[in-house]
Amino acid sequence: MTTFLPKEVRDGLDAARIASLKKASRLRVQVGDDYFRVLRMWRTGFAVEAESVPPLRGLIDLYDGSRYLYQCLIVASEEERGEMVYEFKRNTAATDRAPLDYTRDPDAPVALLPRS
Repeated sequence: MTTFLPKEVRDGLDAARIASLKKASRLRVQVGDDYFRVLRMWRTGFAVEAESVPPLRGLIDLYDGSRYLYQCLIVASEEERGEMVYEFKRNTAATDRAPLDYTRDPDAPVALLPRS
């Protein structure tokens, strides 16, 4: 049995696969003021649609819906099956407060009450 498919059929299958990935994914990348849908993400990188997303490079922000997840330094890896694959050079998780320069005592009070 042969596994050869005509180019039109392969292109149609890839377009359908990308459309289903775009529909299912909440992840998006922010570059400047522009947002682009992330098709899939793994521990060392992510993939976006090759045709509709301009080439990305450098520092980007990664969101899950409106929740800020990571600030990433990326580099383009390869294009495969209609997806542009990027790898993380640095991937820093976003936090809602600044990091501490010291160790906080677990028994320390949360706040101090003023004297009355």
